[in-house]
Amino acid sequence: MQFRLHTGWRNSVIFALLITMMASLFFSRALLSISMALFVLVSLLHKNLKDQIRNFFLSPLLWGMSVLFFLPFISGIWSEDKKQWLDIMRIKLPLLFMPIAFASPFGLSKKNQIAIVILFIILVTGGTLWSTVGYISDINAAHENYLRSQLIITPLENNHILFSWIVTAAILFSAGLLWQKKESGKKTSRILLITILWLIIFLHILAARTGLISFYTILFVAGLWFILKKSKLVYGVLLLAVFIVLPLAAYFVFPTFQNRVKYFLYDLPYFSKASYKPRMNDAVRIISMKAGWSVMNDHPAAGAGFGDIFNETTKWYRIHYPEMIEKDKIYPSGEWLMYGAGCGWPGFFLFSIVLLIPFFIKKLRQNLLWHLLNATIAMMFLFDTGLEVQFGVFIYTFILLCFWHWRKEEASYNIFQ
Repeated sequence: MQFRLHTGWRNSVIFALLITMMASLFFSRALLSISMALFVLVSLLHKNLKDQIRNFFLSPLLWGMSVLFFLPFISGIWSEDKKQWLDIMRIKLPLLFMPIAFASPFGLSKKNQIAIVILFIILVTGGTLWSTVGYISDINAAHENYLRSQLIITPLENNHILFSWIVTAAILFSAGLLWQKKESGKKTSRILLITILWLIIFLHILAARTGLISFYTILFVAGLWFILKKSKLVYGVLLLAVFIVLPLAAYFVFPTFQNRVKYFLYDLPYFSKASYKPRMNDAVRIISMKAGWSVMNDHPAAGAGFGDIFNETTKWYRIHYPEMIEKDKIYPSGEWLMYGAGCGWPGFFLFSIVLLIPFFIKKLRQNLLWHLLNATIAMMFLFDTGLEVQFGVFIYTFILLCFWHWRKEEASYNIFQ
C-alpha cells in the first residue's frame, strides 16, 4: 500500500526534523540524537500503524537495513563482554528505527525535497570552506603533516573518511540537480557548477582516499553508463578523459595531494607485506583486516559476538604483532569483516546481501545516481567501520532512506527521476 499524506501537521513537523537532523550532523551530537528520536516518535503518530509495519516488511531496503541491527543484537547471546555489546547496540539503534520511521505515511512536496538537498549541499560546502580556512592558516605545516599522513581538520569531529564521502555525495546531488535543467534557471545552474568544481578541488586538497576513490569510481562508472546505456558518447568520453587526466594534474597542482601520494609510496612496502610500524596507517589497516579474517574463521558458524570482537582481535595482535598492542590496536577495518568477526560467515554473507539489495529495487534500476551512491557506500564499508560510529550510522540511513522515500513517490514529486 502506498502512503500519500502530503498535507497536515505531521508532514510539516517531519520536514522540520529532517532539516534539524541534517544540520545537527555538523553542529551537535546531542541534537542529532534528540532529533532522530523525535523523528521516529512523530513517524508513529498516526492511525495506520499496521500499514506502516506492513510497508516495512514489503520493502527489502527497509527490512534489509534492519538486519544490520539484528545481527549484532542476536550476537549478544554469545558475547561475553556485555558492556561492549551494549555500547555497540546503542550506536546501531538507528539501523532499526530509521527504516521503520521511513515506512511511515508521510510525504514531502517537491519544493521541500529540493530544499533538503540544497541545504545538504550548502552544509557540506560550508564544511569544506571551514576546513580550507584552517588549512590556509598554516599551509606549510599542513604540507609537512601530509608526509606523516596527518590530514587537515574536517567537520564531523575530524572524521576524514565520512566527511570525504559526504563531499562526494554532495557532488552527486549537485550534478543531479544540474542535470535537470528544467528545475533550475541559468543562475542556479552556474552556482551548482561552481559548487561541483569547488567540491572536486577540495577532495584533492583533503586527499582522503575514501573520498577520492568514491569520486573516481563515480567518474568511471558514469562514463561507461553514458556510453553503453544512454548512448551519450560525448558525455561518456569526457568523463573518462577527466578520470585519466585529473589525478595527474592534481599531483602537480595540489601539494597535499602530492604529499599524500608520496606517503602512500613510502608506506607501500609495509602495506604490501603487512609489516608493522607505528603510525603506518595502511599497514595497520591490513593487519587489522588479517585479525578480523582470523577471528571470523576461528568462529565460522556464529562469530565471536560483537561484544567480543575487540577482545578477540587483541588476542590475535598479542600473538602475531605484540609490538602493536600499546599503540595501534584497532577493530578490523571494514564492515564486512566486522560482521564476519561478530557473526561468522553468515554475518559476512548477510551483510553482502543487504548492500546488494538497493541495486535490485525495481523503480530504481535505471537510476544512475542511485547506483553510484550505493556503489560508493559499499566501497566505503569495504575499508571503513562507518557503522560503528554515530555519524556513520546516521549518514548511511538518512541519505539512503531519503532518496528511496522520495523515489517511491509519483514522478511529479521525484527530484531525481
